[in-house]
Amino acid sequence: MAELLLELFSEEIPSRMQARAAEDLKRLVTEGLRAQGLAVGEAHSFATPRRLALAIEDVPAQSPAVSEEKKGPRVGAPEQAVQGFLKSAGLASLDQAEIVKDEKKGDYYVARIEKSGRAAADITAEVVAGVLTKFPWPKSMRWGAGTFQWIRPLKSIVCLIDGEVVPLEIAGLKASNTTRGHRFHGNDLFEVSSFEEYADKLAGHAVMLNAAERIEEINEQAEALAAKAKLELIDDEALLAENAGLTEWPIVMMGEFDKSFLDVPPECLTTSMKNHQKCFSLRDPKTKKLANKFILVSNLTATDGGAQIVAGNEKVIRARLSDAKFFWEHDLKRPLDEMAIALEKITFHEKLGTQKERVERIKELAFQIAGAVDADPQDARRAAELSKADLVSDMVGEFPELQGLMGRYYAEHAGAKPEIARAIELHYKPKGPTDSVPKEDEGDAVAIAVALADKLDTLVGFWAINEKPTGSGDPYQLRRAALGVIRIVIENDLRLGLDEATGKAEVQYKNQGRIAEPPRDPKMTDEDYLSAIWRSRRSLIEFFADRLKVYLKDKGARHDLIDAVFSLDGQDDLALIVKRVEALSDFLKTDDGANLLAGVKRASNILSIEEKKDKRSYAGSYDLKLLTEKEELALAAAIESVKQDTVAAINVENFKGAMNALAELRAPVDAFFDKVTVNAADAALRENRLKLLSEIRAATLTVADFSKIAGEAGK
Repeated sequence: MAELLLELFSEEIPSRMQARAAEDLKRLVTEGLRAQGLAVGEAHSFATPRRLALAIEDVPAQSPAVSEEKKGPRVGAPEQAVQGFLKSAGLASLDQAEIVKDEKKGDYYVARIEKSGRAAADITAEVVAGVLTKFPWPKSMRWGAGTFQWIRPLKSIVCLIDGEVVPLEIAGLKASNTTRGHRFHGNDLFEVSSFEEYADKLAGHAVMLNAAERIEEINEQAEALAAKAKLELIDDEALLAENAGLTEWPIVMMGEFDKSFLDVPPECLTTSMKNHQKCFSLRDPKTKKLANKFILVSNLTATDGGAQIVAGNEKVIRARLSDAKFFWEHDLKRPLDEMAIALEKITFHEKLGTQKERVERIKELAFQIAGAVDADPQDARRAAELSKADLVSDMVGEFPELQGLMGRYYAEHAGAKPEIARAIELHYKPKGPTDSVPKEDEGDAVAIAVALADKLDTLVGFWAINEKPTGSGDPYQLRRAALGVIRIVIENDLRLGLDEATGKAEVQYKNQGRIAEPPRDPKMTDEDYLSAIWRSRRSLIEFFADRLKVYLKDKGARHDLIDAVFSLDGQDDLALIVKRVEALSDFLKTDDGANLLAGVKRASNILSIEEKKDKRSYAGSYDLKLLTEKEELALAAAIESVKQDTVAAINVENFKGAMNALAELRAPVDAFFDKVTVNAADAALRENRLKLLSEIRAATLTVADFSKIAGEAGK
């Protein structure tokens, strides 16, 4: 079979868009070809600053012939309906149609249309033109007098099938078999006939087509230069990928800057060099201190060995680092408390107040929950008071990604307690699923208190103004905030009740007059109104439950077990929920657990059927005098014992012990169902046995709601 080669040659494509564009091109073209009947093989896409390329293997010569049956009107239908059918089916007269006999609905016409296969080149031209016209660039532009849009002006198109040019024309450009290489080192036209030849000739014209190879080349050259200077390259995968997207023939060089700039925090220097010049930083491999040298990546091989390029970059770096030094020195002249006052001029959210108001809420909440994390309440309050102050600093204004870190530096410079300074930096953590959380055993209790207060304030506030995440968006990153709370609590094994903690956060908003209780319908009773308030608060707890499911599912836990535990009253202590879920999971893997689950479900099903039939509930105490069978007596005794033992174990957080106690029900439950008829002829006896079944359900509810647990399929 043939091979399809497509290249779209243009002005420079932004680095950040290249990888996605290459994947979109591969997906859209292959899907389009297959939709038109071409069962193409494996596809490979590539991107450089000046081109998107696609190679598809095993392209058939043409699409298969198809036979299509089109149903028409009934025999004897009005002429207008007949003519419409003939036109849509492409028939000249009814003589070309068939009549299908139908005794029930009446005979009707059918057109059998045979369509021969289409040439792969024709299909490709049509599909590629359609893809390019509607290509999903985040941004695009027009040029000249045409209406076609692309990320940058399109210069030429290569489109070949088995070496033959596909008859494709778009934006005034006809596909050909010629392209160009590197802008400076290989800009002459050359012909290609296959992907192998295309890749080889590009390499001969100073273009490395594969982005992964360019990344590897940059890394190898940079590490070699660093090693030669007895330094160590500071890893930055994102910067590697960005430089690979800026070059077709990467050449790595080393420059240096004045040592006086090293008085500025190293993160400020590395961020400045990365953001402004896309340069890598270097450090001493022994001390890990930043060196006054940097790595730059050029897109050409200079005749002077790169001296002029290095000098130019050093000049720009000098100016940029001078700015950073100025920001640093100017910020040090302003105490953090002074910066914190300026937060009143920054709006957090129109309905939730300024950043200053937010800090007031966070510091009081951090003070109140500090005890739960063994943090000094006054230190937690002070750290929270300064936590957002650096948002008004010059350095964070230039580099927002340094927020928190700069606050720590400014606090340390002012002589703040180490715990307070670290809390200012760490309270933003975790910033994502792979980021670490502040740890109590590493001395970060104050940071934990501030981090929790910060995230709880965000969640409660946006929940109160109904700015909740939707399936399509989460502009305030509330899912991340909830997951941050979950991870901090669980990974530090903290005892923190969500109901109480969110309630305290809500009080801070109410004290500022930012949120109020929901409006009350005059017709509502006190009980109904309190119930409405509870439901409003409960929805946030349920949001935490959903996030907890995601968190635990990634760790292999079953979501139904989380439901089984979370549905119990008072379950808002995340760490205890996780421990209970883990113990329940282990228990259900045993024979006792699996069989008890089956027994409890059987009891629940019987109760559900009988309660529906009798239109009443059988919850409540059974009559010991009516227990006539030894299996009934044994089950009743086991239930009472299990209730006491499970509660005692749970009260001391011994969830494994609670499960072991629950296992004692397995044998009596099995024996009861084997020997006792629940729906006895005697009405009193039947009622008593149904109440005994309800007690099985009640006994297990001290541990989990077994009705929420799936059977074998859920394991």
